[in-house]
Amino acid sequence: MAKVVITTSMFPEAVERLRAAGHAVAVHDGPLAPDARRSLAADALICPLSDRVDAELLEAAPTLRVVANLGVGVDNIDLAAATARRILVTNTPDVLTEATADLGWALLLAAARRIVEADQDLRRHGFPGWTFIPPHLGVDVYGRTLGVVGFGRIGQAMARRDKGFAMEVLCFSRTRRPEAEGALGVRHTSLDELLRESDFVVLCVPLTRETHHLIGERELALMKSTAILVNIARGPVVDERALVRALNAGRLRAAGLDVFEEEPRVHPDLIGMPNVVLTPHIGSATEATRRKMAELAVDGVLDVLAGRRPKHLVNPEAWPGKRNRKRGHGVESCGGGTG
Repeated sequence: MAKVVITTSMFPEAVERLRAAGHAVAVHDGPLAPDARRSLAADALICPLSDRVDAELLEAAPTLRVVANLGVGVDNIDLAAATARRILVTNTPDVLTEATADLGWALLLAAARRIVEADQDLRRHGFPGWTFIPPHLGVDVYGRTLGVVGFGRIGQAMARRDKGFAMEVLCFSRTRRPEAEGALGVRHTSLDELLRESDFVVLCVPLTRETHHLIGERELALMKSTAILVNIARGPVVDERALVRALNAGRLRAAGLDVFEEEPRVHPDLIGMPNVVLTPHIGSATEATRRKMAELAVDGVLDVLAGRRPKHLVNPEAWPGKRNRKRGHGVESCGGGTG
């Protein structure tokens, strides 16, 4: 019997699958306490993106065989440290693509049409009466130019949704995808050109060393003062202080943000800005999507604990078929399988 630790609330049926397979399950409704991080007795860890799985935690988990991340990005996990210890890391790709793209469009439309401002004012002060030039005059989305930064699954899903808005779509991606670009009628450009020409810029890149502060003072200065920035990627992709300065100075019309540079902290200036739409990292937060993510995470854990290679393995170099790894002063078999 293996022990599985889950550091977030989980759907009961997902937990039951683990127990039905004969494993002991401990569910923590939040990150591990410091003492648990210093000595983690678990064969498998299922965690959300908010949990930092660093080298220190991995070193304190001598029996850990798999970390199942509830999300696509794994920037919260020290992959090098996990791989060095032959700890497999899995993620949940594909299933959250459409839900995240839906939220990207929701943020874009809400910022363009000032939905949140209008809603709050109506609730606080009542219906303002009909006027030809209302206090919440928005901007058109239909027929404008959309710039998609990062043209992977989510970026392409954003571009597919533009068809009903008859938009010109530009994309920038370090990895070209000519087939997808052609099929979707998207024009690949440099990042600078995309920023200069777009009325709406949506960020869909993973967080890496190269994309940290990809959008900073210089890049924001290239954008139209009438443009709207939407971030559904990771918070640190944007230099938040530079964004606040641009919004305060009127060098950018508005922003829609689902992610933040120092989550869970949100820059206090952003909270006070009426032209910024904020959501608390809920890109994949639909019931169907979260249930599928839980299912994939459990699939990965059950595979590893049964000696099978998991489908969504992030660090394949940690799976050389049958493998032994050092555990303290001894050697422990980690299960076999074909690689």
